[in-house]
Amino acid sequence: MSSREETAPTEPGQDRSPVRVLFVCMGNICRSPMAEALFRSLARRTWPDLAVEADSAGTHSYHVGHPPDERAQRVARAHGIDMSAQRARQLVAEDFDRFDRILVMDLKNQKVALALAPPRLRHRVRLLLDYAPQLALREIPDPYYGELADFERVFDLSEQAAQGLLQSLAEQVKIDSRGP
Repeated sequence: MSSREETAPTEPGQDRSPVRVLFVCMGNICRSPMAEALFRSLARRTWPDLAVEADSAGTHSYHVGHPPDERAQRVARAHGIDMSAQRARQLVAEDFDRFDRILVMDLKNQKVALALAPPRLRHRVRLLLDYAPQLALREIPDPYYGELADFERVFDLSEQAAQGLLQSLAEQVKIDSRGP
């Protein structure tokens, strides 16, 4: 989703570049904008000193410029998250240089993302649920043709993965700050 990249605050004197995370689904109006908004909210609340930026995109251009699906917004609002300013955008080749992690919702979108990625940067593409190994699932199901409960499920799965992702990023920062 364009125009909402956000960086968590950093400590004074901290010159570490933020870790840039891109969440990707098919149309960028359901799963990926919800994961992005949730990740930013969790980062601010649980890891305020962790320097991160987040954005989202879709592998297809169906909804470019549109706000998130109203059901996704409704679920996010119920959890205290406003995602109304987000707008859908399409994944582009430049994203693979701009983002450190490109996290896709399912295997179909992973295949599209990997096809677009320069070979040297394909390692940046992973499934979001890789960060929630405690779950039996690997993919976050598309709720678009479903009910509100399907959007709640997407939120819950994304929340577990976002927590695991933030933990992983915090551990990586600790390791990197120790130096060689």
